[in-house]
Amino acid sequence: MKIAIGSDHRGYPLKQFLMQQSYNPTVSFIDVGCHGADSVDYNDYATAVARAIKDGSADVGVLICNSGVGITMAANRYPWVRAALCHNKELVEQTRQHNDANVLAMGTAVVTPEQAAEMLQLFLSTPFEGGRHQGRVDKLTNPDDLGE
Repeated sequence: MKIAIGSDHRGYPLKQFLMQQSYNPTVSFIDVGCHGADSVDYNDYATAVARAIKDGSADVGVLICNSGVGITMAANRYPWVRAALCHNKELVEQTRQHNDANVLAMGTAVVTPEQAAEMLQLFLSTPFEGGRHQGRVDKLTNPDDLGE
């Protein structure tokens, strides 16, 4: 599994921490930036993760900023992205099972590095349930279908 991972300057230390953790041996990271503590715009890294998912170079994404809110909003501009801002394992599990989230977003002001690592492991191991949830996911990914 290939994970596109991006952050702004506030999320940089957590991004680096997550990439050093051990996950399934088939997991690899594509680091789309940022690459240091200098102030940057989170939008650029949300876009880079979205592009990696669209072009197939990544299966899923991880995005990190201070609160997680801005980078999640930026990622969800793209109809093929289902970014979920999560602060605990219960949210991660539910958003994978029910929403088929393909991007996990986190805020460094909200989760510890250890919590973030556990959440990422759960994100990678929790399958989408499909079934009654599939129609809802279809509506998320087709912006032309307004449900009218």
